[in-house]
Amino acid sequence: MSEKQVTFLTADEAALLIEDGSMLAVGGFIGTGVAEEIHQAVEKRFLETSHPENLGLVYAAGIGDRGARGLNHYGHEGLVKRIIGGHWGLVPSFQPLVENNLVEGYNFPQGVMSQMFRDAAAKRNWHLSKIGLDTFVDPDVDGGKLNDATTEELVKKMTIEDETFLAYKTIYPDVAILKGTYADEKGNISFGDEPLVLEAISMAMATSNNGGKVIVQVKEKCPAGTLDPKSIVIPGVCVDYVVVATDMTNHQQTFDTMYNEQFVSAGIMEQTETTISPLTAKKIIARRAAMFLNPETDHVVNYGIGVPEVVAQVLSEEGQEAYFTPTVEPGIFGGTPQGGLDFGCCVYPEAIIQQGDMFQFYNGGGIDAAFLGMAETDQFGNVNVSKFGPKIAGAGGFIDITQTAKKVIFTGTFTAKGVTYGIDSTGITIETEGSKQKLVDKVEHITFSGAFATRHQQEIYYVTERAVFKLEEAGLTLIEIAPGIDLATDILANMAFKPLISEHLKLMDSSIFSENKMNLNFN
Repeated sequence: MSEKQVTFLTADEAALLIEDGSMLAVGGFIGTGVAEEIHQAVEKRFLETSHPENLGLVYAAGIGDRGARGLNHYGHEGLVKRIIGGHWGLVPSFQPLVENNLVEGYNFPQGVMSQMFRDAAAKRNWHLSKIGLDTFVDPDVDGGKLNDATTEELVKKMTIEDETFLAYKTIYPDVAILKGTYADEKGNISFGDEPLVLEAISMAMATSNNGGKVIVQVKEKCPAGTLDPKSIVIPGVCVDYVVVATDMTNHQQTFDTMYNEQFVSAGIMEQTETTISPLTAKKIIARRAAMFLNPETDHVVNYGIGVPEVVAQVLSEEGQEAYFTPTVEPGIFGGTPQGGLDFGCCVYPEAIIQQGDMFQFYNGGGIDAAFLGMAETDQFGNVNVSKFGPKIAGAGGFIDITQTAKKVIFTGTFTAKGVTYGIDSTGITIETEGSKQKLVDKVEHITFSGAFATRHQQEIYYVTERAVFKLEEAGLTLIEIAPGIDLATDILANMAFKPLISEHLKLMDSSIFSENKMNLNFN
């Protein structure tokens, strides 16, 4: 029997391999691990010939730049028919397709999606998980469906030995489009320069074992036997076609960074004198949130996007980051997490593992404390970050993280749209109130379930610039207000419900409002 042959071709030639109606598994995390040159070629072919048409897309993390790159190349009527993904907010071209019922759209938890490819590789027809119970993914709520055109039930509820699970239907890809660094003549793919490995091997195996086509974009072809076998993430037996990128702007480490050696190297960040950032509402929130950390129990932490990134900055300013090990859901332990289109990468990471493995660690309770954003919160402690009218952000890893972390600190401003503040060392005042309430009677989409958290005895807090709440068995409870804030006019008058108020209601610590260091000390 002859050895499997791998074909090297151009991106335009690779696009011709995709047949109408194919299910594409697409690798990437924001702009990391994205085969941009191939995606451009698929879009170009469709615009010129109307083929391929009626594709399915399946992916784990958000892939795009809120502009034109990544999965935005597929945002054309007729090009895609079904989209099953973990995050949607980075792909604005998908929004009108879903809103106008031109595609079927599903949003499932990012961790579930990353692990589902393993099930497809092993030909297990269902992925069994507790992640998503009581959220919009639960079939008793929306079943992860995003519009009226989406009718097939891809998740069902089942009970095994008195335990309730969600069973997600496994998706079997016909084509996988992935990105690596180097390919040898046999198609072995090295990830030497890649900041993340994500679920590339699982996607490749799922597609290969299903008789599909695995296409990988790399920057260079190398002779057989010259690549370090420990750097090989996808073995050649799982690769059919390799595209060597012709334009290196289509083969960056991330959509923001061409190449940063510190993303893939060992090292220790030099300790420099930290500049104290200006005192803003977001910094007030981040400072108060950071105070919930306990170095004796909260060893492993996760930071989301937005205000949670400021929490990490606060710990750095205060010289306290060494007490905690940060993790980022696509597979990184340690290092300094990056933001923007570099989010997911770290400077001098301590370890880089597969995304599915990271979520396995999370699923088992590996996170001690997680900091996440909150867009909408209701009287039951539910949080919505995934859908607002026609705008679909998607859950990403939010559900996986918030349902398994021992302690969750949600962060965000109390109101939105036009709110302005007066801030000084004595506290905070509201100069202009925001026109949008964020503490609502009932959230539009349940991305985090307060009932689930209560049943599982998680420690849950909600931190804003003027008030701090805790989820207690009796309900959402106000436990602190900021100095300068009036309970009646600044808090209760701007909520759609009346919260429980702690008998021990107190003022937020005055050090939070200092222009200088707050002298946070976990010694």
